Amino acid sequence: MGKETKSTSSNGGATAGAAGGGFRSRMDHYLYSGEKKHVFAGIVIITAIFGVPWYLMNRGSKHQSHQDYLEKADKARSARLSSASLPSK
Repeated sequence: MGKETKSTSSNGGATAGAAGGGFRSRMDHYLYSGEKKHVFAGIVIITAIFGVPWYLMNRGSKHQSHQDYLEKADKARSARLSSASLPSK
């Protein structure tokens, strides 16, 4: 098994292609190399992709409990019913 791993990695492939290759070969090298700096960069990129929208959606907004929502709905319903029951002239 060790011989197969050495033959595929020293065979060129993505490593040799990354030196002078195009975008695709570089991306293959970064994705499949398993180097710590590439793994760390991937984690940072994924965190940014999901973290930035999450932060933007949750900034400044107070999370309401279900009970708060029900109380707000009851107040709105009461206001609608009281204004609808006023006698019209």
